[in-house]
Amino acid sequence: MNDRPSQSALDPAGSGAESIAELFWVMVAGGVGIWLLVIGLAVYSIIRPGEHNARMTRLMVIGGGAVFPTIVLTGLLTYGLSILPELQRPAPEGSQVVEVVGVRWWWRVRYRLEDGSTIETANEIHLPVDEEVEFKLTSEDVIHSFWIPALGGKTDMIPGRENRLKLYPTKQGVYRGVCAEFCGAAHAQMSFDVVVQSREEFDSWLAEFRLPGTDQDHPGKVVFRRRGCSACHTIRGTDDDGMVGPDLTHFGSRRTIGAGVMKNTAENLGRWITATHAVKPGVEMPTFDSIDDDELDALVEYLGELR
Repeated sequence: MNDRPSQSALDPAGSGAESIAELFWVMVAGGVGIWLLVIGLAVYSIIRPGEHNARMTRLMVIGGGAVFPTIVLTGLLTYGLSILPELQRPAPEGSQVVEVVGVRWWWRVRYRLEDGSTIETANEIHLPVDEEVEFKLTSEDVIHSFWIPALGGKTDMIPGRENRLKLYPTKQGVYRGVCAEFCGAAHAQMSFDVVVQSREEFDSWLAEFRLPGTDQDHPGKVVFRRRGCSACHTIRGTDDDGMVGPDLTHFGSRRTIGAGVMKNTAENLGRWITATHAVKPGVEMPTFDSIDDDELDALVEYLGELR
């Protein structure tokens, strides 16, 4: 599995992205054809100055400047419209449903289970390969745009409205998703990882993900509550039930911190806690620069064990 997430729309790993990449190359070919004809006519007029045959002139101007571009552009439009029905078609009944909410500047992710209930995580999405998945997309604040270039097209996330997107991953690996609509100061630092895995691996991950966090005694848990972290964050299975920030139930198993800002390591987590705004300007999480070393070590260890 690729360790560095792929973000290339021209290296597709999903059926939607494959259609879009194919459309891109077809449009490139059509555009190159028109460009070559127009430039060819311009070069011909330069190297052959003076009076030209009137009939030939009309043929080149009308045929090359109007008829040929019209035929090519009509063909491109027809081809582009022909792929829309499949891209817009909903996923089949019974497909995995993932609800994603855009928040400045992170992603709230909920998996809808077979019994209709949901479980929540943040800033990381797991998907089964070779299966269609239905995304339900909305926003808590401003307009965001949900886009995983290697898997499919992008869809706006609008406050008060639920949009949908179907994706069909075809290759296992890790892919990078981004916000494709400017949404404020930390817009460029609003990304997420998408892990595409086999159905067996996905079921195993989902089974572990559904388990609540352990409410074991740990010095870091004391720091977590004393410093007010539980006012914003939830850890399922404990009394910590804040809803403002990301759910931290299985935080230790995530690949990144701060919506893709940096890898999830103990050193980076310590920096995120003590210098939050230096790492990600504009984020609403307060900076805990007054925390002492012992408290920080305990908190980092506790969060790292949430798996």
